[in-house]
Amino acid sequence: MRKTIISLILLMTPLVPALAADAGALKDDAPDRYTVVRGDTLWSISGRFLKDPWKWPEIWKMNQEQIKNPHRIYPGDVVVLDRSGQQAQLRLVQSQGGSIVKLSPRTRVEPLKDAAVPAIPPSAIGPFLSRPLVVGQTELDNTPSILATEENRVAIGAGSIAYVERLPTDQGDVWQVFRRGDALVDPETNETLGYQATYLGEARVLKYGAQSTIQITKSSQEISAGDRLLPAARERPTFSYVPHAPAKSVRGRIVSTYGNLGETGPAGIVALSRGSNDGLEVGHVLAIHRSQSTSRYETRTSPLFGRQGPSGSDSPRVYYAEQVSTRDSPLYEQGQPISEKDIATLPDERYGLVLVFRTFDRAAFGLVMQASRPVAVNDLVTNP
Repeated sequence: MRKTIISLILLMTPLVPALAADAGALKDDAPDRYTVVRGDTLWSISGRFLKDPWKWPEIWKMNQEQIKNPHRIYPGDVVVLDRSGQQAQLRLVQSQGGSIVKLSPRTRVEPLKDAAVPAIPPSAIGPFLSRPLVVGQTELDNTPSILATEENRVAIGAGSIAYVERLPTDQGDVWQVFRRGDALVDPETNETLGYQATYLGEARVLKYGAQSTIQITKSSQEISAGDRLLPAARERPTFSYVPHAPAKSVRGRIVSTYGNLGETGPAGIVALSRGSNDGLEVGHVLAIHRSQSTSRYETRTSPLFGRQGPSGSDSPRVYYAEQVSTRDSPLYEQGQPISEKDIATLPDERYGLVLVFRTFDRAAFGLVMQASRPVAVNDLVTNP
């Protein structure tokens, strides 16, 4: 019994010092304490206490090294909000190496191993961490390519057989299938930042030879002859970072959404026109703005736009605007049409947040964490 009491005293001993929290940063309905459970993320835990989850490093006075390699939080740990002083304080009460569950009349200790709380859900971005996503114009040209498919099928998927030329034998038996996608173009400079590599699936080598035989084990899109193979990454992705705001000013654009959709939403993957050369790093949180003063004016106000016809002609559609009077009533007078010049004077509207999870020299990919409206290509991203 005495040992049990001592264990409980040790359990409730704060291992991380209490730190003052800005009262304005706390949510009005923040709980006094919260016990971390499996499935929690640092973002979700922060959101229980803070109005802005990315301000966690500021509240806990973390330096750059602690942001990149934070003290691990495990299920069973307790985050306590102490309101007794002049300033509210957050502190972490940690269990001794595991989640302790009281099963009367004895206590069982379950080791946690790698069950530390991640920054965001690994399932949301895990598959994207080992994929190239951004490649040069000719970067995939010298990689192994699918020469033919079984029975000369136009498109294949999981379970199908394909034949690959120039497949090396020293890079493992598991490969990922890609196709070079559209160019990522900075809308402000019209400069090509790279090309999006579209992930199609995974394959396993069945037999090596002049034309090696592979079997498609996983497919997210149809795979065809000419698609390229890259060896599957063997390293495990890391989530040991804390969401935080950039230290320097960042202003860029959303240049693409994964899957080439015009819009996306929360948990969607977006490509950004800024990268590590511009100061972006993994864990940075950016605010998303709908800019009224950009070239999206035409796509927001024109009734018909874009490519037309079976061949996808680039010729603009002809639209004949005809005023239809409704019963000739003066109640339906035509208002003054708004022009592009008028649109340019309207302020930008902030409506969401995106968290950067992978960076390249001139581009980055982020996960949309919050959005009150559809996230569209060409929207602004700035410091939160």
